[in-house]
Amino acid sequence: MKKIGILFGQERSFPMAFVERINQKQIDGITAEPVRIDKVMQGEATDYAVIVDRISQDVPFYRAYLKNAALCGTAVINNPFWWSADEKFFNNCLATKIGVPVPKTVILPSRDLPADTTDQSFSNLAYPLNWDDIFSYVGFPAYMKPFAGGGWKNVYKLNDMDDFFEKHSETGQLVMLLQEEIIFEEYYRCYCIGGKYVRIMSYEPRNPHHLRYAADFTPSPEKLKMMEDLVLRLNRYLGYDFNTVELALRDGVPYAIDFCNPAPDADLKSVGQDNFEWVVETAATFAIEKAQSLVPGADNLTWGEYVKRSSAKQKLI
Repeated sequence: MKKIGILFGQERSFPMAFVERINQKQIDGITAEPVRIDKVMQGEATDYAVIVDRISQDVPFYRAYLKNAALCGTAVINNPFWWSADEKFFNNCLATKIGVPVPKTVILPSRDLPADTTDQSFSNLAYPLNWDDIFSYVGFPAYMKPFAGGGWKNVYKLNDMDDFFEKHSETGQLVMLLQEEIIFEEYYRCYCIGGKYVRIMSYEPRNPHHLRYAADFTPSPEKLKMMEDLVLRLNRYLGYDFNTVELALRDGVPYAIDFCNPAPDADLKSVGQDNFEWVVETAATFAIEKAQSLVPGADNLTWGEYVKRSSAKQKLI
């Protein structure tokens, strides 16, 4: 019997529906349940063939548990080694190399010194930074947000240079991104599951959270195809099994705004019934596929094209 587990925090609608959907399918030799952890021993396998991770980004103990499970052959969705090393600036840099439009973006050192460092720890950092070049490159209005993290925490809209310095003084030890504002005509949030299943959803980030999926943008078939291709390209290079990509269309060009979401929102109340049904069914289908193709004791993780190509180059050296 192969067990599929789901690891989650406060959310309830998606995890419970996911477990119920898999069990309703009555696939021979496959069951699903919420993950239960009562001990974690180094190098010892779990009872789960597949674990869908919805919470380890906030709980380091779970992250360690999942890495141990993956080393022992569990297929973890998403790959815990990749997403915990991933961050938004790298993603943007990668996007520029694979032909995906992204806003102009720079990374900034933290406003305050990190704990256990002094100004002598930054001997290689010029200060003040070349603010003229930075502001000329990004332009205003602009957005500032942490280079790692999500949930719209510590995100600032900036109107000019003075506004930037005022808001940057509030960011403490956070490493921030300064990013061009894309003034869009249409906006979409796109689920991507298994590197092959895509759902493109109209989304209005300027609405209150519970109304964001009430947008009524209607893309042409050509735009849908263009967006689907970009979403698949990003996720295949990054190696995400379960992710969302946000696309802002300016002058018909889709810019990838946010595409590092290891536990994307799938709550019934926020995404709506139709989107919820799709994500439950598709996630269940993909988890079953992973369980059926599992090779006991092997590396059953998904690795993106970026990592695989880098590894291939190293083998040739």
